[in-house]
Amino acid sequence: MTRLLPQAVDPVLPPSVTSQARDLGPLESPLLWLAFAGAATAVLAVTIALAHRRRARRWGVSGSIALFLIAAITAVNSYVGYVRTPSDLGRLLQRGSGAMNVAGTLLRGTSDDPAEDSDPSTAGSSSGGSPAARPAAPSNANGSIEVLNVPDPAHGVRNGENYVVLPAGYHDPASAAKRYPVVYLIHGYPYGGPRDWLTSGSAPQTLKSLEDANVIQPMIIVSVDLTANRPSTDWECLNVPGGPQLETYLASSIVPSVDKHYRTFADRGHRALGGMSGGGFGALNIGLHHLGEFGTLLISLPYDDLNDSVGVLGGNQAAIAANTPRRYIPTMPFPQKIAVMLTVGTGAPTDVATAHRIAGSLQRRGQEVVVHAERGFNHTWHTARATLPYMLAFADQNFRTAPAAS
Repeated sequence: MTRLLPQAVDPVLPPSVTSQARDLGPLESPLLWLAFAGAATAVLAVTIALAHRRRARRWGVSGSIALFLIAAITAVNSYVGYVRTPSDLGRLLQRGSGAMNVAGTLLRGTSDDPAEDSDPSTAGSSSGGSPAARPAAPSNANGSIEVLNVPDPAHGVRNGENYVVLPAGYHDPASAAKRYPVVYLIHGYPYGGPRDWLTSGSAPQTLKSLEDANVIQPMIIVSVDLTANRPSTDWECLNVPGGPQLETYLASSIVPSVDKHYRTFADRGHRALGGMSGGGFGALNIGLHHLGEFGTLLISLPYDDLNDSVGVLGGNQAAIAANTPRRYIPTMPFPQKIAVMLTVGTGAPTDVATAHRIAGSLQRRGQEVVVHAERGFNHTWHTARATLPYMLAFADQNFRTAPAAS
């Protein structure tokens, strides 16, 4: 049995890479919610001073309530790190209709976010019923993003828009014979989606910063769509009895479609599967079920038990047991070794304890595991984004040592 690494190690990265991943976007700054809270307080104070004037009192109360609500929303976002830039906010608003959609379009039209130049959502719809890749924007020296639509009605997925982040030079004629390893990333649940790794997760920028710093060799990132067209449902990437078969969809539909449409190394040694929170659970569970397809797992904000999400399996005890890594890791066969990185924030002690429990369980079975902790971070997108460079560098370590691929 070939080891993926002599010993799994936590990569050491240059500050230029780590600072880019840890920096707060303009809409994440705590100064934003503090400013709104201060404005709300000031308006309230003026309203109290002018309480004898009915119109001033009415408008003042309404204004202060509105400002306090905005302060609360921006405070939550500052903690979670979901909306980083005006462009991200525009994408979020565009999910709505009417005035919200118009406001989102205007926000994105005035954005100076560099990521906007390769935004997948600006692309037209693909046609036909078969998987089709379409460019989101013209490719350039910094790479490009494309959308790969993979419908699979047989497994309960009407369509799935998977976002493919290509490395710099992929479309250069001089690279026409070059093949690339692939990292698959899964969004969180519920209300998560494949765009999240491009916005909240900053995957395109992180890939570019790692390549610019010569930390990693060029790779492809695929942000997969495991929403089954119902992002409000907490599917946990499962094969749901009587519902969508998301594990099978990923392993048997998305991966072969990516290998078909892109120049990949189509073997386990050059594939990594990762995700954050619910997507991290899915990556762990699916990866352990499919050792023949994935040689590296990248799990951010980990857990190994379905807990409150167990209801999606409808009380099917066999399905619950088969999808609880905490139960099956101690006895499952490992015909092939796997390398695993688990990333957490020290501000989430439950995540830290869970990561070390998973690591210990896998290490006792002879697998290579690293736990990476970001000081002060919590169970949020801040942690996922800050640790993504380490996960990609860890994957690169394994890709470099994998046997020559087909």
